[in-house]
Amino acid sequence: MTTTNLSSPDHSLSNPTYQAYQILYIGFTVAPILFGLDKFLNLMADWSQYLAPFIDNIVPANTFMPIVGVIEIIAGLLVFFKPRIGAYVVAAWLLGIILNLLLVPGFFDVALRDFGLFLGALALARLSETFAD
Repeated sequence: MTTTNLSSPDHSLSNPTYQAYQILYIGFTVAPILFGLDKFLNLMADWSQYLAPFIDNIVPANTFMPIVGVIEIIAGLLVFFKPRIGAYVVAAWLLGIILNLLLVPGFFDVALRDFGLFLGALALARLSETFAD
């Protein structure tokens, strides 16, 4: 028989689980916003190189990437305000990015790194069940 702790979760910074939540919460708030902003600036990368050719044939990268940027900014803000929902949105978005990267020759390593981010977003979603208000 299992018992459930009905007391409120320990939100102290000495709690390692809460520390993990805070790390993921801050990371998945800031990173999507920064990467989204950079879709307009291309300071960190030329993001169009990561776009699958068939998508570029449908919607040119110079049109598509700003749309991606807006979505990523919204996703980061959603994590900030509603982490229980936002973390799943970011995880789904990362799955889309992974699928896209698997269609671009030479970016399998980036797809694998994004899979790690996907797992982190899922971890945030689960931790948000306990720690998000």
